[in-house]
Amino acid sequence: MKKITKASLAMVAAATMLAGCGSGQQADDKGTAAGGSKDKVKLSVWHNWTGQDAKAIAMRKILDDFQAAHPEVTLEVEGLPTDGLKTRLRTVAAADEMPDMFVMWPDAMTKEFVNGKLLQPVDEFLNSKPEWKNNFIPNALDGFTVDGKTYSVPMNLAPTSFIYYNQAIFDKYNVKVPKTWDELKTAIDTFNKNNVIPVALGNKANWVAQSTIFSTIGDRVTGTDWFLKAAAQDGAKFTDPEFVKALTVLQDLGKSKAFQDGFNSIDENQMIQLYTQGKAAMIIDGGWAMANLVKTAPEQILGTTHISILPPVDGGKGEPQTTAGVVGTGMGISKKVAGAQKDAAMELLYALSGPEGQKATLDSSTLVSYKIDIDKSKAHPLFIELNELMKNVKITPVYDSKLSSAAVEVVNNGLQELLMGGNPEAIAKKIQDAQAGAIGK
Repeated sequence: MKKITKASLAMVAAATMLAGCGSGQQADDKGTAAGGSKDKVKLSVWHNWTGQDAKAIAMRKILDDFQAAHPEVTLEVEGLPTDGLKTRLRTVAAADEMPDMFVMWPDAMTKEFVNGKLLQPVDEFLNSKPEWKNNFIPNALDGFTVDGKTYSVPMNLAPTSFIYYNQAIFDKYNVKVPKTWDELKTAIDTFNKNNVIPVALGNKANWVAQSTIFSTIGDRVTGTDWFLKAAAQDGAKFTDPEFVKALTVLQDLGKSKAFQDGFNSIDENQMIQLYTQGKAAMIIDGGWAMANLVKTAPEQILGTTHISILPPVDGGKGEPQTTAGVVGTGMGISKKVAGAQKDAAMELLYALSGPEGQKATLDSSTLVSYKIDIDKSKAHPLFIELNELMKNVKITPVYDSKLSSAAVEVVNNGLQELLMGGNPEAIAKKIQDAQAGAIGK
């Protein structure tokens, strides 16, 4: 899952107080519900579908098609890169100036916005379409449900940690696709000796290492139960030896030159470009990278690309056949939206995340949290491979879905520091202090 940015929980607490003063209906020019009336309304919509990957293009088309089919609704659409969107949402949350609709993340972000009285539930609309509600995969709505109320539904499925590898490069240097940690270290050493980047990494937006690599390494080492206890500060702390070991495992990858020089100064797209240019044997990225690869990689690279998961860590407590991840993002609806504007917002929610939206997402080589069969006659072979892999892979928590936003920022910055030679024990203490402080323990 992608990063949660720097604003502190204090900002959300401030939004809680502010929201009480401004949570009423919007001005009359928004229109009022009147039995199917076509009152003209405006909806501000913020999203992160800014790229040229198939998923982004598909979602922007849904917005365009909705606008064309609903001349009574004016969509004021703003697209922001993921990290920019999260920063912006935190900022406007503190001022109680949320857009009408916006892409948001499950678990931690949803809970913080609900606690800030910034969101409205969608249960009434969702329950009116049981054939839609009941077709999500088990537990898909949990991350958007707070105190028994549901505030959105997932538009995709977001496992965060796969190894995308170029089989031709592995074959050229007689390297095995790693099934053990020792085999991974051997692969890294062999590629370095032959001037091939073992794993391209773009950690400029510092969520990448946390989401796509460390969350899975952490689970491999500590196990899921330990992490959930540490997140709750109930029977485990981030200064515990197993977490320090997890940090050390990641640091050792850096010391072994698993990643190219300057990995903290390039972004995720540039990371993928190193791979698609044939300069790197592997990237470690989420399921969302598939839409980018299928859209942009040359056939000689795409045709030899396959997918695996990180191997187990020796002595680790976690299950091996797993990847970190969450159900996908959802569209949040501001608590202020009412009347005809609310009716339009619910229809747009359905367009983006209802059956047709789910199909458009799946057809863009993006996994969904919805029961729908992949059309193997149309889907790219690599996406079919990913879909098959997921049938036997369990999703474990990605760190930024469970930790407070304050702690996530400390983790993200700490991992950058760690990979540049920082002290694992000192970084662990910063993370522990941040999470304990954020939840008041």
